[in-house]
Amino acid sequence: MTDARGNARPNGEAPAPHPPGTPCWVSLMVHGLEATEKFYGALFGWEFRPGPEQLGPYVRALRDGHAVAGVGVLPPDRRLPIAWTPYFASDDVNATADAVRSCGGTIGVGPLDAGDAGRLAIGSDPGGAVFGIWQPATHTGHALTGTPGTPAWNELTTYESAPVAKFYGTVFGHDGERTVSADLDHVTLHLDGRPVAAVHGLGRALPRDRGPHWTTYFAVADTDDAVERVRHLGGRVLRPPRDGDRGRSALVADPEGARFAVVKSPR
Repeated sequence: MTDARGNARPNGEAPAPHPPGTPCWVSLMVHGLEATEKFYGALFGWEFRPGPEQLGPYVRALRDGHAVAGVGVLPPDRRLPIAWTPYFASDDVNATADAVRSCGGTIGVGPLDAGDAGRLAIGSDPGGAVFGIWQPATHTGHALTGTPGTPAWNELTTYESAPVAKFYGTVFGHDGERTVSADLDHVTLHLDGRPVAAVHGLGRALPRDRGPHWTTYFAVADTDDAVERVRHLGGRVLRPPRDGDRGRSALVADPEGARFAVVKSPR
């Protein structure tokens, strides 16, 4: 799990860019923007401001005045899954998109400009898990991580961790550290010696209706309280709170079905 920290600078200066390969943003595409704002606003204390609309209506979620996530509206003619998507920072989204293709992944959207905010692409790894690529301009990504109401961690669930970890290592420069266990297929992705994400292989136990997918963990002050609020706000609890090496976490879904996790770090 990443430490509770941010990249916002003092005196109102623009946040520093995230190093290439770092998870720098999370975004959600939904059908009902107003209802989604109401749910996450009540759950995480987010406020919302208009963002780039190259792909349709889009808002940025703010926590304590800092942008932490994005929410957009799915085109009515597209039958796409409602899911949180992590974005990885890049100095050159075109070159990164080429690397994705050459390593067996696909690019489904872009590369394209998002106004003056930056440049993006959305792709999938060889297993089919969807992720984004972000080349910043005026918008560098989330300015806070690990504090309540902000992204804390991203974990990929797939069939086998080794080949997929190699893909992300080649494309984004991650170093993989395998968990030594006969019963657990797990790799932590590091960048410059710092853990930035994880890959968890489930083999045939991976639900066929889900397939490989990324899960974003959002930090909360109290996991059990957050789960009760999810229920009260019309969401679902998919895995009740439990303690683990990275803290007390639970897997939940919002009213439209987008899955995410809430976690309170043990630190």
